[in-house]
Amino acid sequence: MVLEVIYVYRSNWVVDPATGEYTATVRTPTGIPSDPALASYGVDQARQLADRITSLSPPVDIIYSSPFYRCLQTLEPAVKKLAVKNPDIKVRVENGLGEFYGLARFDHPSPATLDVLHTHFPTLHATYKPLFVPSTNGESIPTLHDRIAYTLHNIISTLDEDPSGPKALLLCTHAASMIAMGRVLTGRMPDDEGEDDFRCFTCSLSKFTRKNSKPSSDTNGTSAAPSDVQKWDSSTPDLIPDVNWRNGMGVAGGWVCETNGDCSFLSGGEERGWNFSMEDPTYLHPKLPTTA
Repeated sequence: MVLEVIYVYRSNWVVDPATGEYTATVRTPTGIPSDPALASYGVDQARQLADRITSLSPPVDIIYSSPFYRCLQTLEPAVKKLAVKNPDIKVRVENGLGEFYGLARFDHPSPATLDVLHTHFPTLHATYKPLFVPSTNGESIPTLHDRIAYTLHNIISTLDEDPSGPKALLLCTHAASMIAMGRVLTGRMPDDEGEDDFRCFTCSLSKFTRKNSKPSSDTNGTSAAPSDVQKWDSSTPDLIPDVNWRNGMGVAGGWVCETNGDCSFLSGGEERGWNFSMEDPTYLHPKLPTTA
């Protein structure tokens, strides 16, 4: 049985939709403009978040994170505190939980490699291999949701079969991906993609508890069982296997949102909320070249 907790922190990056050139207002330790470090205020928020994470019950057993620097940096204070009681805890870097860039005519940036990230964060899991790597061609909002659903389906299935029996999973991701996580876990996809349903303020913390301890393997009216889901193929990255999460099904039997974007532990409270209706249409529906 896995109790899932999700949180997100974001830092600014800017893209010129005409050229695909990314710039950042904060230093980029990995050399990737869209992958900046936290500003000093973000570092303070990460410390406050760490205090909250280490007080959770049941305590965090497993951590997965987006591969982007600011996510891993946000996690660092919490990992150090958790390691006092659990010295073996490591962060599994999962590209399938990464940033959402929308659609555009140019290639989107990829995060730093695990070798590079290891030079900055020694607490990363050394041998973990990502389940999914998003296409550099970008993705639509529905595709983002399917990417998150497939990734979470496989993470949860793996932990369900783990002989150590982990109960609490911590996920670190970004704004759009955090909203998608709430939707695919609960199985609630609104008709309006821009609906303000799952909140994602900076360093906010959400909590989801499982509906059933033993999800059914029958895919007729339930979410897909592990054995029924085709494995994603990196040679066709845009083809994402269906895990049947929509229409109230939810990933791995479905989850209930108990805490939605809590910021009560942050000195600044709720800041920089976001939803899909705030996204630049250029990224969601780019104007493609036309023929004469």
